Amino acid sequence: MSRIAKKPIELPAKTEASFVDGVITVKGPLGELKKKFRDDINVLIEKGHVTLTLNNDTLQAKALWGTYASHLKNMIVGVNKPYEKKLIVEGIGYKADVKGKDLVLIVGFSHPVNLPIPSDLKVVSEKNQLTVSGMDIEKVGHFAAVIRATKKPEPYLGKGIRYSDEVIRRKQGKKAA
Repeated sequence: MSRIAKKPIELPAKTEASFVDGVITVKGPLGELKKKFRDDINVLIEKGHVTLTLNNDTLQAKALWGTYASHLKNMIVGVNKPYEKKLIVEGIGYKADVKGKDLVLIVGFSHPVNLPIPSDLKVVSEKNQLTVSGMDIEKVGHFAAVIRATKKPEPYLGKGIRYSDEVIRRKQGKKAA
């Protein structure tokens, strides 16, 4: 049983939620997010609170109960305050630029890497730092992971793209005899 889902989820001011035909919709100052929920979970919206209950007592329904509660909390926070992921581009000659709807990475390959920026995300490039922000935590995290995967940080010199809070364990290089 989920402890997270047993508690009612509070809706902040200027935030509305609706549940129709298995689709939960959360509207807030920044926009609107939708997510499809399975029939195993029932959503009750009343007086600024959202409560999730089980329709059937199966193992899968119990497993999804807390997951859906977390998804709903993330949606409520996302429509009120955008999520952010910061990445650092480290290395001599390495840089990242936003050109139109593309992110252009120059990270030691023979060619620049162009990544199309999803329409609902915002990417800002300052010197050697990238900031990915948006309402949907899943899309922000996924796009930040795609950026990082283009050139993962290496352990000897630390060159590559890493998250701002990520610690790279450095290895000692060759020793002279």
